[in-house]
Amino acid sequence: MATTPKYTIPGLTPAEGQKVAGILQERLNALNDLQLTLKHVHWNVVGPHFIGVHEMIDPHVDEVRGFVDETAERIATLGSSPMGTPGAIVSGRSWEDYSLGRATTNEHLGALDEVYVNLLADHRKAQAATSEIDPMTEDMIIAQSRSLELFHWFIRAHLENTGGGLSTEGAKSEKTAAAKAHAEADVTE
Repeated sequence: MATTPKYTIPGLTPAEGQKVAGILQERLNALNDLQLTLKHVHWNVVGPHFIGVHEMIDPHVDEVRGFVDETAERIATLGSSPMGTPGAIVSGRSWEDYSLGRATTNEHLGALDEVYVNLLADHRKAQAATSEIDPMTEDMIIAQSRSLELFHWFIRAHLENTGGGLSTEGAKSEKTAAAKAHAEADVTE
């Protein structure tokens, strides 16, 4: 059972600490979901580029797991209780569950492109929301975003053509992005 914190870090009011912790709880849900999704992709990716994608994902899973721990510990430092249970992830998220099972590397990378577009947009909103209240939390979110953006580039490098266009261009959902990436792969291979 979550309780309202009676203390927070020096320099913040309990209300400010609670507000920042609430923002971080949303990020904790997203990062927990991401590390599980990435491991799911790692197990379910198939096709001619299997080994490259399979091995590319695991180090990032470990990195995201570190972000999960860092975020949860920041929530605790702020005097709140981080909620990392499966139920908390599901009830606290505003997105649909990752829908691809066994699929080609391009399909998974196309879907992950859309996952990262949304995740990074939300990380930037969290960074902006914490910038005036808690620069330490903002700094943590910035560092996480930098790493997440780098991995997003790795994903997009697989989806980019020599003209600089992405096979997922215009996709508004994970399923559409997967289909577009798959169709582009069929044309180029």
